[in-house]
Amino acid sequence: MASHIVGYPRMGPKRELKFALESFWDGKSSAEDLKKVAADLRSSIWKQMADAGIKHIPSNTFSYYDQVLDTTAMLGAVPPRYNWNGGEIGFDIYFSMARGNASVPAMEMTKWFDTNYHFIVPELGPDVKFSYASHKAVDEYKEAKALGVDTVPVLIGPVSYLLLSKPAKGVEKTFPLLSLLGKILPIYKEVVSELKAAGASWIQFDEPTLVMDLDSHKLQTFTDAYAELESSLSGLNVLIETYFADVPSEAYKTLTALKGVSAYGFDLVRGANTLDLIKGGFPKGKYLFAGVVDGRNIWANDLAASFGTLDSLEGIVGKDKLVVSTSCSLLHTAVDLVNETKLDKEIKSWLAFAAQKVVEVNALAKALAGHKDEAFFSSNAAAQASRKSSPRVTNEAVQKAAAALKGSDHRRATNVSTRLDAQQKNLNLPILPTTTIGSFPQTIELRRVRREYKAKKISEDEYVMAIKEEISKVVKLQEDLDIDVLVHGEPERNDMVEYFGEQLSGFAFTVNGWVQSYGSRCVKPPIIYGDVSRPKPMTVFWSSTAQSMTARPMKGMLTGPVTILNWSFVRNDQPRYE
Repeated sequence: MASHIVGYPRMGPKRELKFALESFWDGKSSAEDLKKVAADLRSSIWKQMADAGIKHIPSNTFSYYDQVLDTTAMLGAVPPRYNWNGGEIGFDIYFSMARGNASVPAMEMTKWFDTNYHFIVPELGPDVKFSYASHKAVDEYKEAKALGVDTVPVLIGPVSYLLLSKPAKGVEKTFPLLSLLGKILPIYKEVVSELKAAGASWIQFDEPTLVMDLDSHKLQTFTDAYAELESSLSGLNVLIETYFADVPSEAYKTLTALKGVSAYGFDLVRGANTLDLIKGGFPKGKYLFAGVVDGRNIWANDLAASFGTLDSLEGIVGKDKLVVSTSCSLLHTAVDLVNETKLDKEIKSWLAFAAQKVVEVNALAKALAGHKDEAFFSSNAAAQASRKSSPRVTNEAVQKAAAALKGSDHRRATNVSTRLDAQQKNLNLPILPTTTIGSFPQTIELRRVRREYKAKKISEDEYVMAIKEEISKVVKLQEDLDIDVLVHGEPERNDMVEYFGEQLSGFAFTVNGWVQSYGSRCVKPPIIYGDVSRPKPMTVFWSSTAQSMTARPMKGMLTGPVTILNWSFVRNDQPRYE
């Protein structure tokens, strides 16, 4: 029974890549130093998966910045403003596209589907001269092979690449990006033939845009693209990987009829309807890569439930054609639970980060093959049960309050004009009042004070004094600038979400639960594990302190509930709207 991982985090368990990148960008270390850190990370990831028993291990999911930018480099689609003169794309051009340089701005960044990861948007048009300009996919395949690991090279599929692009500046907004397909396929063919020559037996094309609502013209482009690639792909097992949502039924028909393709990957965590499509008909003799382990959250898999799903799929596709996989790349989850020494034991037993998910995938594959690790499955069942019954998860008062909400609770009792009158009487603001959003820069000094307070090197009184001093500076600055409605600058807040989460019950925090947001930037999402309540006031002390320093109105500032939800790892034992 085979197992597969769609992709893996690149930053390293302790953000090694982040620090290596920033050191290189600051001119403190060489390109060689950066490459060494990257190679060490790659080899440890491949070895970890091989040791865990994973059969289909991905390569080329590592990136110095972003996987879409890597594809842009592979296709030589460098916007002219970077003055690239051809040849293999090196760090200078690559990082200029990602981050800009002294003379030209970076390429645009946007959210990768509905995740908190951001990719670099390709800028395309009729005049782009595509050429094979980055051999990264082949180099990394060979690198793994030299270490004794035969990997599945991963490429962003040609159609998704074009659908995720935008017309470059000066190109008509209506320019049909898909019309460039004929220009990029020859490069894909070159890459495929080099991978074949290097010994690859599998190749993975990520085509996540198949989960979107695509019209028949766009779906036809998938058919055309893979028909054109078919002869190049002969002799290879080709996996088309989708993720983040259900594949609509028309797209499912298109996908499962693609020429030259031998395997299909689906997100079965966010794709319950896809399960019905598979049960309704799956092409004979093809592989199903079943994404049952959630790549977007930090909860341990319910192994018994996943086993049930896999068992029923085995009846449809056959024992030798079912591969256990993750729902998507593990890029969107934290790296390794082993580094969480401060997490509460009970809560920790409910969690699985990327390294643990690799083990879960393999355990499920072994169980399907008749080699079930009974101890692993029973400790998993015990953790699932403890999470269901734990009094820390359920708070009666919160349950009651939520159940008692009425429609009218979602509407304010007064209307806008009444409020405006009252506001004007109270605040007496000018016609066009001025204010700022709220947070002032977190200075090096501020970060030092917070670090020392956390490490108990300074007392609470000293900490409060330092923060008050910063607030009074910020207040004075705004008064000097004659701002009408003031802010206190939020010097006491480490992060707009974490600050509130730390004061709410039902939240847990990690030390190393970092997830890449873009480039070297990582976020550490809080974990919402139980009913959320507020034991005591969160912002009153600092807001009233700030207001006492000025006669002008001082805004109170809260991070809104939707932002907190979207920037956290959310419990999966109840619907999101609850």
